[in-house]
Amino acid sequence: MEKLKPVDYGMQALYAIMKRYEAKKLPPYHKISLFTYHQGVFLSGMYGIYKKTGNEELFDYIKLWVDSTLKADGTVNDLGTGWVSLETLDFRQAGVLFFPLYEKTHDEKYLNNVRYLVESLKDYPTNSKGGLWHMKYEENQMWLDGLYMVGPLMAMYAQKMNRPEFFDLAVRQVTVMYENMVDQKTGLLVHGWDESKKAKWADKKTGKSQEVWGRAMGWYVTAIVDILDYLPKEHTGRARLIHILADTLLAISKYQSDDDGRWYEVTDKPKEKGNWLENSSSCLFVYAISKAVRKGYIDKSFKETAKKGYRGIINSLKYDNEGVLLLGDICVGTCIDEGTYEHYISRDVCTNDLHGSGAFAIMCGEYEE
Repeated sequence: MEKLKPVDYGMQALYAIMKRYEAKKLPPYHKISLFTYHQGVFLSGMYGIYKKTGNEELFDYIKLWVDSTLKADGTVNDLGTGWVSLETLDFRQAGVLFFPLYEKTHDEKYLNNVRYLVESLKDYPTNSKGGLWHMKYEENQMWLDGLYMVGPLMAMYAQKMNRPEFFDLAVRQVTVMYENMVDQKTGLLVHGWDESKKAKWADKKTGKSQEVWGRAMGWYVTAIVDILDYLPKEHTGRARLIHILADTLLAISKYQSDDDGRWYEVTDKPKEKGNWLENSSSCLFVYAISKAVRKGYIDKSFKETAKKGYRGIINSLKYDNEGVLLLGDICVGTCIDEGTYEHYISRDVCTNDLHGSGAFAIMCGEYEE
């Protein structure tokens, strides 16, 4: 098939999902529309493509989904306990969609909801270093995923609502994770850290989990490069974040597949038995590298790394008999669990899963630049 522009590939990925699901039934869907990061990452990618194309069908789809998650009183469906609730950071990521909706519609319910999601973080549990627990029911555990779930949201809110304390909280998450989760040999970060060292996956001396999971690394660098969009130039933590981003992207680039251009499920073990090339992490890496180059955070030579990764992802695409894009090699949603190498490489591999389709659209919107 003829090579397309990045934004056109992005549109194909979006339509593959839109054709299958009406907005209010985007998965995970359990009798009601649930408000969590699966849909949030996909619709964030959709909003990026919308900004490039002006295609109102995309904005309408985003609005239909967001509105379907709201109760009669205008607040978000919150199941009260567990994963789809304020007990976990995952519940909040889609809050980034409220600002675009408010700015276009001026409907106060969107502003009220983003205020609800962010301000409540003041009462969310943290460890002794100010790091937010990933889940209230998993004491002291920080996961890299959590930075993407709330970091850009807090920075966006801080800028638009003049609440600078949330700049500070976002920056603190980046630095606490880096200082306690980086592996000094590779420069990459492990998936989790438990300050109490009580989790079954936690090293008894360091509290770190064992492995570098690709998508968690992707969430981390994507979050940093997005936080920097909002963080004031004069903020005392800005230089530190740029330094962390540059060092981490350099480390990631060293583990890019030479022949394929993508990255592996367990990023730092490309030659280990059973490891496999994974698309969602690869998309997030290409996004973060491309944006960091464009913003001047890293050297322009990294363009070649992004180009090689982008080509590898595009070359992996397939199409069904109806011409619908099939994005495969996507890891299913993944907790740390026991945190072993075998755990990560044995995860189910999906096609057109929202983790991957969203990351792909996010990448395409940036790579179009």
